[in-house]
Amino acid sequence: MRRLFAVSTLALLLAAGSTQAQAVDAASVDDAVQRVTPRVVDWRRDFHQHPELGFAETRSAAVIADHLRSLGLEVRTGVGKTGVVGVLHGARPGRVVALRADMDALPVQEATGLAFASTATGTYMGNTVPVAHACGHDMHMAMLMGAAEVLAGMKDQIAGTVVFVFQPAEEGAPPGEAKGGAALMIAEGALNDPKPEAIFGLHVVPGRPGSVFYRPEGFMAASDRVDIVLRGKQTHGAWPWRGVDVIAVAGQVIETVNILTARTVDPTTTPTVFTIATVDAGVRYNIIPDSATLSGTLRTFDVAQRDALVARAETAIDHVAAAYGATAEFGVRQNAALVFNDPGLSAWLAPVLTEAAGAGNVNPATPPTTVAEDFSYFQQAIPGVFYHLGASPDGVDPAQSAPNHSPEFSPNEKVLPLGVKTHVLTALRFLERR
Repeated sequence: MRRLFAVSTLALLLAAGSTQAQAVDAASVDDAVQRVTPRVVDWRRDFHQHPELGFAETRSAAVIADHLRSLGLEVRTGVGKTGVVGVLHGARPGRVVALRADMDALPVQEATGLAFASTATGTYMGNTVPVAHACGHDMHMAMLMGAAEVLAGMKDQIAGTVVFVFQPAEEGAPPGEAKGGAALMIAEGALNDPKPEAIFGLHVVPGRPGSVFYRPEGFMAASDRVDIVLRGKQTHGAWPWRGVDVIAVAGQVIETVNILTARTVDPTTTPTVFTIATVDAGVRYNIIPDSATLSGTLRTFDVAQRDALVARAETAIDHVAAAYGATAEFGVRQNAALVFNDPGLSAWLAPVLTEAAGAGNVNPATPPTTVAEDFSYFQQAIPGVFYHLGASPDGVDPAQSAPNHSPEFSPNEKVLPLGVKTHVLTALRFLERR
C-alpha cells in the first residue's frame, strides 16, 4: 500500500505539462452523450433485471464484450475469471489511459418497487439467495459502455489509447477465493499490453443528483475482515460455573473492541471504525455452548495506525479470553486497500469534471468516507483517481435516501449521462495533454 502522503512522479509530470490541446470540443461530447443515453438507460435496466454475484457475471460479461466488439475494439474476456478488457486505439499514437467499472451484484432481496426490479437468485455460501444490484454496479457498467461508444465514434480525433476495464467481484472475494476482482485482474494482466499511465473510476452514491465529489490522497478506507473464534467448555445454563461461558466472553470481546477504538485512536488524525457485526453461538436456550464465532470489519486510513490497532486488539482479546478460562483465535484479512487518489492527478481532474458537470457541481475536497472499494488495488499499480456521483432520487434529501447495499437503494437514472460524460472527458483530456 502506498504511504498516505506520498507524492507520485505523475504529479510532477502533470505539473510540467499544463497545456491542453482540446481536439474534441465539449459540445461534440454533449451531442454524442445525448445520442447514446437511451441505450445506456436500456443497458442499465437490463443489467438490473439480470444481476449476477461476484465471479458469476457471465451474462453481463457477454453483453459487454459483444458491445465492445461491435465498436471495433480489441476485446479480452476471462481476465480475472469473468472480467472484460476492451482496448480502443486512436487514429494517432499517444498516451494510454484506463477507465474502470465494476459488474457484480449483492445477495440482497430488492425492495425498490421498480418496474424492472430483480427477481433473480444465485448461490452464496452454498445457499440459494436473492440477488440485486443494490450498490449501483448496473449503472457503472451501462455508463462505461456508453463512454466506449462515444469514444469509439471519435476515434479519428484521438491520439492515444483508451483501456476499458470491466471488473468482477468488487464486493470482495467469494468464499473459497483468495483474491477479489481487482487484484485478480491485475495478476492476470489487465493493465498490461498496453499499460495505462493512469486509471479513473466512479461510483454512484447518495448525494445531490448532478454533483461530483472526491478528495486527494486518502478518500475511501482500507477494509479488513476480522474473524474471532472463542473456545470454552459447554455446560448447563443453570450451572455456568461448571463450564467456561463463551457467551460472556463474547460480550466482553465486543466491549473491548469498542473501547480500544474509542480510547486508543486519535479521531482528529485518522478516521477509524472497528465493528463486530456477527455473533454465532449456541443451539438451545439453556445450554452454554463450547464455542462462539464473531466477525466484523475494520476501516482505516493509515497503515501504521491500522497495524498498531490490530496488534492491540489481538493481545487484548487473548487476555479477555484467558481471564475466563477460554481461548481465542484472531484473524484479519484485507478486502480492500486504501483508495489513495494521486494528488497531482486529483488537482488536474477538478476542472475536467467541472467541464462535465458544470460550475458549482464539483467538490474536490470532500471528507473521507469509511466505505471501501477495491479500485484501490489498481491505484497501487498505477496512479488513479476515484470519484463519486450524487444519485439520490429527485426530491429526496440525500441524508435520508437509501444507502448503497440497502434493499431500497435506487440510484437516479438522470445521472447516467453525466457518468458517461465524465468518463469521456476524463479520457479525452488526459490523452490531449502535451
